[in-house]
Amino acid sequence: MDRPMNVLFLCTGNSARSIMAEVILNHLGQGRFRAFSAGSFPTGRVNPFSLQALEGLGMKAGDVHSKSWDQFAGPDAPPIELILTVCDNAANETCPIWPGKPVTAHWGVEDPAAIQGDDDEKRAAFKRAAEILRVRIERLVALPIERLDAVQLREQLRQIGRS
Repeated sequence: MDRPMNVLFLCTGNSARSIMAEVILNHLGQGRFRAFSAGSFPTGRVNPFSLQALEGLGMKAGDVHSKSWDQFAGPDAPPIELILTVCDNAANETCPIWPGKPVTAHWGVEDPAAIQGDDDEKRAAFKRAAEILRVRIERLVALPIERLDAVQLREQLRQIGRS
């Protein structure tokens, strides 16, 4: 590829899982990938426990923010080659019509923001979610993307999401 592969992580609120996935892929992607995240109903803020979980992985979030997926469906959007849903709600919602023909797959991760409990329990839930995403993203980064057609890539991504 002559430029990084653009990857969009989707979740409903775009405050936790999709944000963490964006940061992790941008960190681990070594210039081969450019990650974005968005939500169907963005909360407008990043959950602070997400930022703590990323710091625990040695990653800085930078200027990530909660945003709508509509931002990536318009003519001025970067061309997205790969879309990964990381929450079950977003996977079942009617998505916008994406320009081009991005490969899509679902990587469901339990919602750490839904955990009821004290701050230590919440931190633990966010840490678990970040670790699951890190492992899956490491597997994504290891794929020979340049040698896979869309069907093969989709199947590889689905396998990663089931692990």
